[in-house]
Amino acid sequence: MNSRLIKRFIFPAVIMLLTVNGIIYGQNTVSQNIKSDTDSLSLKNIIEKVISSHPSVKVAEEAIKNADSKIGLAKTGYYPEADATASFTNIGPVTKLTIPNMGSFQLYPANNYSASVNYKQLVYDFGRTRQNVELENESKTIAIQTIEQVKQKLSLYAVNNYYTLVFLQAAIRIKDEQLAALNDHLGYVEKMMATGSATEYQILATKVKISTVESQKVDIVASRTAQQASLNSLLGNDQALSPVVKNDLNVDVPAIPSDSLLSFAFHNRDEVLLNEQRTSLAGLRLDMVKLQNKPVINFIASGGAKNGFIPDLKKLTPNYVLGLNLRIPLFDGMKNKYNISQAQSNLTSLSYESEITKRGVSNELSEAEAYMSAAWKKVSQFELQLTQALKAYSLAETSFKAGTITNLDLLDANTSLSESRLMLLKARIDYVASVFKLKAALGERIY
Repeated sequence: MNSRLIKRFIFPAVIMLLTVNGIIYGQNTVSQNIKSDTDSLSLKNIIEKVISSHPSVKVAEEAIKNADSKIGLAKTGYYPEADATASFTNIGPVTKLTIPNMGSFQLYPANNYSASVNYKQLVYDFGRTRQNVELENESKTIAIQTIEQVKQKLSLYAVNNYYTLVFLQAAIRIKDEQLAALNDHLGYVEKMMATGSATEYQILATKVKISTVESQKVDIVASRTAQQASLNSLLGNDQALSPVVKNDLNVDVPAIPSDSLLSFAFHNRDEVLLNEQRTSLAGLRLDMVKLQNKPVINFIASGGAKNGFIPDLKKLTPNYVLGLNLRIPLFDGMKNKYNISQAQSNLTSLSYESEITKRGVSNELSEAEAYMSAAWKKVSQFELQLTQALKAYSLAETSFKAGTITNLDLLDANTSLSESRLMLLKARIDYVASVFKLKAALGERIY
C-alpha cells in the first residue's frame, strides 16, 4: 500500500514541482525580458545599419547629388559664354569690277580665312534665370525631405520585423518548455500504465497534445525563418545567416497632449511636408512658365582676324564686333497659354492631394491611438489571466496530489498556463509596436 501511495502521489508530485518551477522561472524571464544571446542584434543597431547601407537610401542620396548638379546648371545662366571659331571658304566665281581708265578690281578674295573669339553675356532676362535657380533649389529641398521619408519607412519596417522576431523567438522557447513538460508527463504515465495505475487513453491523449504542440512549433519556426530571411535582406546579409534579436521591450511613449497630436503630425509628417514643398515647386514652375515670353537682352562681342578687306584682300586684318541683342517673342502659337493652364492645373491638383494626405494622417493617428490603447488594456488583462493561470495550475497540482483529478486535467492547466504566457508576451509586443506606429503617425523620427 505504501509503495502504491509513493507511486501515485510522491513521484508525480516531484515531477509537477519541477515543472511548475520551470514555468514560473520562464514567466519571470518573460516579464523581465527574455535573456538574449551575446551575438544577438539590438533594434538600434539594426536601424543604424539599414539607414546607412540600404540601396533605397543610396538612391535618395544620389537624387540630392543630382539636384546639386541641376542647381549648378541653372546658375550657369548668369555666366558668360565664350568660344573660338575659325573657318576657311573658297568662293567662285570671284566678282570683279572694271572701271574705265582705272582698271579691274576684285571685290573679295577667292580664298577666305577667318578666326575669332566670341563672347556672350546675359544682361537681363526679367528674372527667368533667378526663377530657374529657385525652382532647382526647391527640388533639392524635396530630395532631402524624400531621403528622410525613405529612412523613416525603412526604420518602421525594421521595427515590425524586429518585434515579430522577438515574439517568434520567445514563442519557440515557450513551446519547447511546454513540450518538455508534456514529455515528462508521457514518461510518467507510461510508468503508471506499467503498474496498472494509468490507462492507454491517458497515454494517447498525452501524445495527441505533444503532436499538437509540435505542429504549432513547426509553424512558428517556419515563420521565424521567413522573418530572418526578411531581416537578412533588409540588412544586406547572406541568406544563410540566422540572426537572433534581443528581447528589448523598452519604448518611450510620445509625451504630446492629446489635443495637440494632429497639429504636431501636420507639422512633422514627411508626407505633409513633401506635399507643401511640391506645392511650392509647382508655384515656382507656374511663375517660370509665365516668364517664357519675356524679352531677353544679351551683350555680344567678337574679335579676331580675317582677309578680304580692301585694298589688300589677301591680308589678314584684325576686326571686332560689339553690340546688344534683344529678343522679343511675338507669337508662339499659343504654347505659353496652354503651358500656363497646365501649370495652374498641377498646382490645383497638389492642393487636393495635400488635403487627401492630411485626412490619411488623421486616420492613421486615430488608428495608432486606438491600437495602443487596446494593446495596453490587453497587457493588463493577460497579466491578470497569467496570475489566474498560475494559481489554477497550483490548485490543479494540489488536486492531482489528492487524487481528485487525472494527469490530463493537470496537462490542461499546464497548457492554459503556457498559452497565457504567450498571449501576455504578444500583448506586450503589440503595445511596443503600436507605440512605434504612433510615433511614425506623428512624424517623430524612429531612427
